Amino acid sequence: MNGAQVVMETLGAAGVGFCFTNPGTSEMHLVAEMATRPSIRNVLCLFEGVATGAADGYGRMAGKPAATLLHLGPGLGNGLANLHNARRAATPLVNLVGDHATYHKAFDPPLDSDIESMAGTVSTWVRRTTSVEHVGSDIAEALVAARTGRGVATLILPSDVCWSAGGSVAPIPAIPPDGFDADEVERVAKVLRNEEGCLLFVGGAVMRRDGLRAARRIARATGTRLLAEKSPARHERGGGIPDLVRLPYPVDEALGTLRGYRHIVFAGARPPVAFFAYPGKPSELVSPETEVHELGQSAAALEYLAELIAAGELPDDGPRARPGMPTGGLTAEAVAAVTGALLPEGAVLVDESMTSGQHLPAATADAPWHDWLSLTGGSIGMGTPAATGAALACPDRPVICFVADGSAMYTPQSWWTQARESLNVTTVILNNSSYAILAGELGRVGTFTDADLDRAREFIDISGLDFVSLAAGMGIPGARVDTAEGFAGKFREALAEPGPHLIEAVIPPVAAL
Repeated sequence: MNGAQVVMETLGAAGVGFCFTNPGTSEMHLVAEMATRPSIRNVLCLFEGVATGAADGYGRMAGKPAATLLHLGPGLGNGLANLHNARRAATPLVNLVGDHATYHKAFDPPLDSDIESMAGTVSTWVRRTTSVEHVGSDIAEALVAARTGRGVATLILPSDVCWSAGGSVAPIPAIPPDGFDADEVERVAKVLRNEEGCLLFVGGAVMRRDGLRAARRIARATGTRLLAEKSPARHERGGGIPDLVRLPYPVDEALGTLRGYRHIVFAGARPPVAFFAYPGKPSELVSPETEVHELGQSAAALEYLAELIAAGELPDDGPRARPGMPTGGLTAEAVAAVTGALLPEGAVLVDESMTSGQHLPAATADAPWHDWLSLTGGSIGMGTPAATGAALACPDRPVICFVADGSAMYTPQSWWTQARESLNVTTVILNNSSYAILAGELGRVGTFTDADLDRAREFIDISGLDFVSLAAGMGIPGARVDTAEGFAGKFREALAEPGPHLIEAVIPPVAAL
């Protein structure tokens, strides 16, 4: 077998059914081999950031890795932003990067670069295959690293390794089950039983139905307050599943939310820090006077804690009233109300709405069961690619992507892939003609005069974009709306019709987060 055959044979045997690609000359043997194997679907993307973001969205919803195929160091560079988000989401992902033939690199060809250094910034595991004899064991180890490390495993594949004969498939080691420190869980149980002023802060794998039920049992038995991380990678919500308030983004609000607790228990999450540094404000959001207890990333640890403290299940909450349908001019709050009123059961909601989406969590809390994917790493351009991958992972579920106008311009090529693959994705562009989040940051970083702020706001004006025309140019039907009734009508239509749709919701800016 040649190296390309070994790679694709191993990926297929491991259940990696999708490879999101933007290949070049060095990857042609891999592309050709993929085309002969129906077990692996080659999903072409017109930009590497779409490929990596789609693999992130797929991995979050499928619970197993997809692969990417990128062209040399520059191709990896184009995909780094969404690999960063995947790393922060702990998404399993096998990132294949082609490179020059081993003997060709010595001549310093124009596209040569230090791939290892770039990949190391976003990967839990990086390796370069040096010969065809090693490719089988290398791809097997990459798969294990992606699954056990819950992150990006990058394998660099020189072109001569791919075209050379002499490779063989290596067995893939078994993946050990998640473990946790039972003694630490038992110590935490004693704290929650005996101490007042406790907070249980959850995130990561805990943000599913069973983990959230366990958290609620603990809270009801002990009086412990519940709080969730700001941007969970995947949050199962609605349909009576316990809904948790999330840590707010503004640093002063976050500090206030975490202040006054004697003990904070972190389950599936780490102690949070501020997104940015601000003059005179701390980086760590947890007070030095608070005692911190960390249960690790395993949801099983929290479920064990619930059994120690409050054995027995609690039923899900009963159905609650959904928001009423708004009327009149379209606002961010009206968009949220319509979404909460019409969100279908089983939807996957991908959120990159930035300031304009701040009403969405509350408005959808009482909607039917759905999943929510957040912008985990803060690197914008994640929304439309992640929705693309989520739709491939869950073809029988509607995917709804809320994305801000500025963010949408980072990866609009996603719409071409959605049209090509006939994916059931409804994209809602929240168009307020502004980088509104920067308006809030201007006020946080220092003292400015009104004249300074007026000049700065000219810089963040991004009016003049026509998203309906952009979508049409990539094969997606779209509509522009500026009333609540208009948005509700188009939202219903998009949910009822198969395939991708785009709705440009024209709204005024809201107060910055």
